[in-house]
Amino acid sequence: MDGVAESMAGSVTGSVGRETHWSWLGKVPYEQALRLQLAAREALVRGEGPERLLLLEHPHVYTLGRNASEDDLLLDAGERAARGIEVAATDRGGQVTYHGPGQLVAYLLSDLRRARFGVREMVRRIEAAVITWLASCGIAATGNVSAPGIYVQRNGTEAKIGSLGLKVRNGCTYHGVAVNIDMDLSPFDDIDPCGFPGLAVTDVKAFGVARTVDEAGNELAPLLAAQLARSGRA
Repeated sequence: MDGVAESMAGSVTGSVGRETHWSWLGKVPYEQALRLQLAAREALVRGEGPERLLLLEHPHVYTLGRNASEDDLLLDAGERAARGIEVAATDRGGQVTYHGPGQLVAYLLSDLRRARFGVREMVRRIEAAVITWLASCGIAATGNVSAPGIYVQRNGTEAKIGSLGLKVRNGCTYHGVAVNIDMDLSPFDDIDPCGFPGLAVTDVKAFGVARTVDEAGNELAPLLAAQLARSGRA
């Protein structure tokens, strides 16, 4: 797959024969991961291959959604270069966010034409899968209809533990969800995460839960895949 080795792969077959295949790809640069998504999405548009769930982590990168610009970054280009943080413009919804080592990223390539549910329902399903996985780790989490993502209470304050952004083209989705597992959170201090000034950000490790990113991916993937494979009403 575009020079990326797959490991810890699996699949779930849902109603009307829809199959969702998931695979762990390790650490993949953002632009390379985007190429993988676009190739998988185009295959879906042509009616070829299974729906896919690509699990990975990125090197340090700020990604700018359609409603963001580099003005939303508080570090100048020189400071970002010194810290090894790249910037990538993307066509997903939302504002600016950060991806980096210790964060699980799951890209979801789904054909909503066959799924028989819309993008809002897909967002709710992604949130539900992550919330279920966090609960299995002893972490209580919720979604937010007005600000998609996954939120927890940390020291009496609401904090974001997972970010979510999708794009739909020709009836097929790409982009997905990122869950903070065990990471250096300081790069979030230099942005307004997802366009919300002062929004607290946390990770799974802060709750005393020990997981590597690949372990988290191995546990979360079947939950996400099952949500994607389950079709909506006819």
